[in-house]
Amino acid sequence: MIFSSLVLVFLSIVAQASNTLAFPFNTSTSDYASDHDTREISGRATPAAPHFVVYGDAYDGTTGPPAASAIKGFNVFSLSFLLLEGAWDKAYEWTTLTAAQRTALKSQYAAAGIKLVVSVFGSTDVPTSTNADPIATANTFAAWVKQYSLDGIDVDYEDFNAFDAGDGKAEAWLISFTKQLRVQLPQGTYILTHAPVAPWFSPNKWGGGGYLKVHSSVGSLIDWYNVQFYNQGASEYTTCNNLLTTSSSTWPQTALFQIAANGVPLSKLVIGKPATSGDASSGFMSTSTLAGCLQQAKNSGWNGGAMVWEYPRAASSWITAVRSLSWPV
Repeated sequence: MIFSSLVLVFLSIVAQASNTLAFPFNTSTSDYASDHDTREISGRATPAAPHFVVYGDAYDGTTGPPAASAIKGFNVFSLSFLLLEGAWDKAYEWTTLTAAQRTALKSQYAAAGIKLVVSVFGSTDVPTSTNADPIATANTFAAWVKQYSLDGIDVDYEDFNAFDAGDGKAEAWLISFTKQLRVQLPQGTYILTHAPVAPWFSPNKWGGGGYLKVHSSVGSLIDWYNVQFYNQGASEYTTCNNLLTTSSSTWPQTALFQIAANGVPLSKLVIGKPATSGDASSGFMSTSTLAGCLQQAKNSGWNGGAMVWEYPRAASSWITAVRSLSWPV
């Protein structure tokens, strides 16, 4: 994902001005208790595919997530990002709301069939390279999810140097981290997703096994993958053919159905795209082209869904257009 650095700087200034750390664990005990008292665990069951996921980290004039009506057609909104140093942007904004405000928004989302999760790391954090402890990090992040009554967590791990090293440390870190998250956030009660870049699913390319190794080890603990089919080269994943059927020789066997052929269930593969050409360096598709790709994939047995970076450039009108030929809103 592309991190909104300007917003990060702005919120840092606000936090310093109010003498309040951006890390959200300074919430009062009563705030914590109220959120937990109102949490409806029974309503947290992992939704079935298709999944329609939208990320948000840009300040859009609204503190916290948008009204459910603004994202009609999506069924997951991902507050971005919770970092090793604490919550920033939309994740931070969520902590500034009162418990009553959070409860009201969560009720609104539940009524609309929308889950609210937090995305962690993004392009800012490199947890393996900085030697973050995967167990302690998982415990801290899971506690944050519980404290703020969210439906789950999305692992947007983008430690490219660690992956490129090919020594298996990145994969091992992700596996340990995922296992510990599930200890704290039980399956069926909390959503746990990953958001890898598509090339990481390429077989025989990554010394540590890449995301196929992650999937073979802990895929049963991961509800689905928000696969980033963008930022990987000017012509990569820009047609239905190289998105769905046959990827380029640069990133072999990483088109949707090729990933599935290598052992990842189609229902767990969500196609991720940028909302506009300005939301990524490459990989953009118009809503009409993407809608046609989804239709083609659905007709071939896929039902994973679509993900987009990011709100507010992707709102209800975007997902309505994208779903028009497959799962009309």
